Amino acid sequence: MTSAHGRDDDTAWRRPAGGTEPGPPPGPDPRPPVVYTGPPPTAPPPPGWRPPVVVTPAAPRTLPAQDTARIDAEEQSARTLTYGVGMVAGAVLVVLLLILCGRFLF
Repeated sequence: MTSAHGRDDDTAWRRPAGGTEPGPPPGPDPRPPVVYTGPPPTAPPPPGWRPPVVVTPAAPRTLPAQDTARIDAEEQSARTLTYGVGMVAGAVLVVLLLILCGRFLF
């Protein structure tokens, strides 16, 4: 495939002509290494920099009491429903598996 300039897209990736090898790798970087001097110094904030407190928030309300017996009963009911749905789904899958295996055997 040629580009708009009339050259192949892969010309930059081809080996040099005549079997010549590329030159030696460049030498070490002539720039000196950068040394970390730490963060810039900071000045303390002026006195009174915090905003003034205008309104004190109200104390939090108390939560209503929990009916633990009712919570336990509802959890038991939900667990029973979940197990029932799981057993029905399992039974349907077993029946479908038996039907599919029966078709392959006969």
